[in-house]
Amino acid sequence: MAPRKLYHVYVVELSQDVLLNARFMRSNPGYQPGKPCVYVGMTGLDPDVRFDKHKTGIQANHYVQEFGVRLMPEIYALYNPLTYDEARSLEVELGIDLREGGFGVWKA
Repeated sequence: MAPRKLYHVYVVELSQDVLLNARFMRSNPGYQPGKPCVYVGMTGLDPDVRFDKHKTGIQANHYVQEFGVRLMPEIYALYNPLTYDEARSLEVELGIDLREGGFGVWKA
C-alpha cells in the first residue's frame, strides 16, 4: 500500500523588518536586497490553518508569529499534497533553492 499524501510544504512571506534581526541575517549571508524573506515549513494541516496557528502562537515559529505577512502559494501549491517523506525532503530542498536564489530564508 502506497503512503498517503497528507502533508504540505508551505512558504510564508516575512516582513522586511526581519532583516533587522541579527540571527536571521547571520543565517542568510547571501541575501540579495529586494528579494523576499520567507519561512519554509511542512505540515499535516492545510497551510492556511497552519499559518493561522503560527500567528496566534500555537506551536508557532517566532519569525512567522512576529513577521509573517502572508502565505505564498505561488511558490509551493504545485507540489502539494505529499507523503511525509516527500514533504520532509522538499522542505529542505525548497529552502536551499530559495536561499541560493537570494531570498532570506528561515526553515523549520
